[in-house]
Amino acid sequence: MKELNSIFASIGSTVLLAINSGRYLKTLPRQFPRFIDQCYSIGYTTLPIVTILSFFIGSVLALQSGYSMQNFGAKQLIGTLVGMSMVRELGPVMVAILLAGRVGSAIAAELASMKVYQEIDALVTMNIPPERMLVMPRLVAVVFMMPVLASIANLCGWFGGALVCKYTGFISVEPDAYFAALKRYMEAKDVWDGLIKADVFGFVVILVSCNIGLNTRGGPREIGAAVTKAVVVSLVLILVLDYFVTKALV
Repeated sequence: MKELNSIFASIGSTVLLAINSGRYLKTLPRQFPRFIDQCYSIGYTTLPIVTILSFFIGSVLALQSGYSMQNFGAKQLIGTLVGMSMVRELGPVMVAILLAGRVGSAIAAELASMKVYQEIDALVTMNIPPERMLVMPRLVAVVFMMPVLASIANLCGWFGGALVCKYTGFISVEPDAYFAALKRYMEAKDVWDGLIKADVFGFVVILVSCNIGLNTRGGPREIGAAVTKAVVVSLVLILVLDYFVTKALV
């Protein structure tokens, strides 16, 4: 029963944090430098690993698809399979997982250390709401940057698949045929659905990381526990939300 109460308390505090942060959206113009700094932290610093991982995910997906589809004479449809898989599922999910490990953990560590060393209490004493200064700019930044990261991940995955199809002997599909199949069956709705999923996942990851960091109690040892909890909870929520968001968008 105690664990159940803890879960509901965490859900309630996360929802309240989102509502309280939304109340300070009107202060965003005055915090524009902080917003740009968070865009850099969330977007630019995550971009290299997103690019590399997405390229090889598309490459492996094309390789496995070519190996499986060569016996059915459907190699020309590999572009469709790679394109749709990256746009609707692998792109948003993998970017969100990388965001949780790369950015969510850093946010949880920063806010947890501020809480443990009473810097958050000092902000409250000076009548500076933590939601306005520490949470809201991060939430707005992730809403702006996640579609960009997901789009780059999709493009890298597509080009990785195209290279594998061209230079792998048992596939031998030219880039023109690969991208023609990709465009033939893909609609704008597929792209938008993937970007919406990426935004939802990114928003939840940052919100959960901020909430766990701000609610850390105890000494320095709890900072590491907060980081671990933030990453684990974020990964679980990404996979759970993936089903429900996909079902809502279909």
